[in-house]
Amino acid sequence: MKKIVIALALFSVFACQESKIGFVDTQKVMNDYQEKMDLEESLKVKMEAFGKKRDSISQSFQAKAQAFQTRAQKMAQSKAEEEYAQLQQQGQIIGQQLQQEEQKLQMESQTEMDSLISKVKKEINAYGKSNGYTYILGGGEGGSVLYGAEANDVTDPVLKVLNDGYKK
Repeated sequence: MKKIVIALALFSVFACQESKIGFVDTQKVMNDYQEKMDLEESLKVKMEAFGKKRDSISQSFQAKAQAFQTRAQKMAQSKAEEEYAQLQQQGQIIGQQLQQEEQKLQMESQTEMDSLISKVKKEINAYGKSNGYTYILGGGEGGSVLYGAEANDVTDPVLKVLNDGYKK
């Protein structure tokens, strides 16, 4: 009988403990996180530089093609066909190189963004542990929190921790 009373007492003690639950507006965190903004700016600069390079190479190749067309009128047909085939092959090589470079930039962008998301998740996890949360749920667009009391919104403190950590 004593064991049952002790078990019931322990059960009631644990049952009465409340879980500390908070939520983070993940969309706001990602939009206002300075490291993400800096990463996007860096990627934008790289894409613009690639765009200028691609445009320059394309213009140069087009000029070469126009010069060939002018010369081709004065050439023998077999010689013109041979040069045209070489020009076409150069165009394909240039196109493949540009496509590979663009894919490399896209992969780099995706890798860096995935790394950033992983870092944010780890930081939210650490914030939850250090502040005694049982759960921190994701809110915002596509999040799992349909409603949350403002008192449970830990978006701003988490964002502050992330931005302060990034500044260091």
